[in-house]
Amino acid sequence: MSKRDRLVAPTSDYKDAEGNVLTLRGSLTPATRQEYASVLTGNPLSREDAWHRAVEFLFERLAVRWEIAGVPIKRQRELLQRFRVSSPEERDWIRGVLREHCAENFPDVQAP
Repeated sequence: MSKRDRLVAPTSDYKDAEGNVLTLRGSLTPATRQEYASVLTGNPLSREDAWHRAVEFLFERLAVRWEIAGVPIKRQRELLQRFRVSSPEERDWIRGVLREHCAENFPDVQAP
């Protein structure tokens, strides 16, 4: 199968109050779902740590683009780096977006 013939997952855009847009992938493989469930239940000694890791895991697997102040971020490594330095307000917004996105696209996935 050539690159041109490869299936592309649908995406959804989510806009925050400042006009920044986070684009999330609309598919998760069964293996990714299983890995996510393992991350979410993760460390029995620290539920908070497992919860934070689960948010980052979902962001890493679902984010395909994040436009901030008109500047698009598209590379996976850069998306994850930007997520890691996001403000508490941005993280709250991202968690809400991930919950909404999972509820709409992956009702079997328990978003953190």
